[in-house]
Amino acid sequence: MSPYVTPSALDDLVRSPFARLANLLEGLAPGARPIDLSLGEPKALIPSFLGPTLQEHLGAFGRYPPIKGIAPLRNAIADWIGRRYPILKGKIDAEQHVLPLNGSREGLFSAIFPAMARKPAADPVVLIPNPFYQAYAAAAAASGASPAFLRARAEDGFLPSLDSIDEALLARTVAFYLCTPSNPQGAVADRSYLARAVALARRFDFLLFADECYSEIYDDGPPPGALETAFAETGSLANVASFQSLSKRSGLPGLRSGFIAGDPAFIAAYGRFRNVACPQVPLPVQQVSAKAWADEPHVEEGRALYRRNFAVADELLKGRYGYRHPRGSFFLWLNMAVFGGGEEAAKTLWKGCGVRVLPGTYLAQAEPDGLNPGTDYIRIALVHDADTTREALMRVVAILG
Repeated sequence: MSPYVTPSALDDLVRSPFARLANLLEGLAPGARPIDLSLGEPKALIPSFLGPTLQEHLGAFGRYPPIKGIAPLRNAIADWIGRRYPILKGKIDAEQHVLPLNGSREGLFSAIFPAMARKPAADPVVLIPNPFYQAYAAAAAASGASPAFLRARAEDGFLPSLDSIDEALLARTVAFYLCTPSNPQGAVADRSYLARAVALARRFDFLLFADECYSEIYDDGPPPGALETAFAETGSLANVASFQSLSKRSGLPGLRSGFIAGDPAFIAAYGRFRNVACPQVPLPVQQVSAKAWADEPHVEEGRALYRRNFAVADELLKGRYGYRHPRGSFFLWLNMAVFGGGEEAAKTLWKGCGVRVLPGTYLAQAEPDGLNPGTDYIRIALVHDADTTREALMRVVAILG
């Protein structure tokens, strides 16, 4: 099967799924007080240190921040990586391995340009899981690379099959975007899978871009990471970069703060690129971010909220709509085939009970056979408190049966 999209399809490829949802529901009145489950925007309480820290550093808004970030932030990030992945304790150099970002989305998009410069190719390729986060496809489109979509099927655990990627394609690959825990399915790549992905990146000299912004939202135990896996294999972080964000971990999507960490040669090149092409993180935001990475209790409070929400989902949805309790993230990926597919189900739920959900087809690309792996699905974000979550899911069940 061909992994490519034609240039004429790129406009549709990078359209916002939320703009498409707004078009779908335009003119349709909600059947009850609206509850929005379409957007992955955490609704947990704001960490208590946010306001006082911002107030303390308000004057710093009057200064240009350094693109590489202040030392307290880089050190806090390096220390967090060492706590989260014990094999990396004391191994992350805050100067060489870390760069702050204006949220992970900004980094996931802009990092493709130094990745392209790193491995010039006549017809470069970017590997993207299908379904996918739109920033990956936007990066491929803007850089001129061919996006190669790797179907993440249920039979493969909703992760791309690494064994089915053609070696000729891998030879032209400049980057492989891998989201774990995945958006939208909540699948987690185990250490064996990550080790195979790292080995491919090193064998064919491309970058493994590990989007791990949902790594701190889990139930049974913390998911493994790409950096710890890469280091365990060879004692090196070569060819691997991890992207993280405070949007999901700390419930601070409006802060626009994240980081990239990994391969020091790539981090250096990316830093030079960012110095002229990317926005700095404001100094007061960096101060808040340093506190956030150093603090775990507020993160556990967020996890407890999501556990309560998934307990509600287990109770109400078990045995329905192909429901499975995801291993990570806060999304449900529900099969609506018997209701006419994701778009029809989204309209039915909005008109019938005011619950707003995202059709899966907006998160995936149609394949050469014409099939879109997201067509039958809806994505639901369990980001509200447990009472709101219960009300919303009870409405869903009442309408769909």
